[in-house]
Amino acid sequence: MDETLRIDKWLWTARFFKTRSLASDAVNGGKVHLNGQRVKAGRPVKIGDFLSIQKNGVLFEVTIRGIHKTRQPAREAVLSYEESEQSRLKRGQEQEIKKLASSSRPVPKRKPDKREREQLRRFKNSM
Repeated sequence: MDETLRIDKWLWTARFFKTRSLASDAVNGGKVHLNGQRVKAGRPVKIGDFLSIQKNGVLFEVTIRGIHKTRQPAREAVLSYEESEQSRLKRGQEQEIKKLASSSRPVPKRKPDKREREQLRRFKNSM
């Protein structure tokens, strides 16, 4: 393990992003903040730094606990950071809200047959 590493490479090794280019785009796009400040992809991070990562509408707030130069298996990558309890609870609440929102939408039991599709087409065209 080394003392410092580029922020985009750390995000990739910690498995927050699938590729380094996605990690770099996220950092340069303002989706990642280091110690509360917006940074560029080449900025070095060290153990103890605080990161706010916005990914797919979900906010992760983590503290860096380890730095690896190469990408590690998922079980080892999780050990390189510690997510704050507040962030974990907030993510859980957001997931519950999304689950409830998606379950309230009616789901048809089957696909419409030929006759029903034609009726739908006529209805949409009449509007």
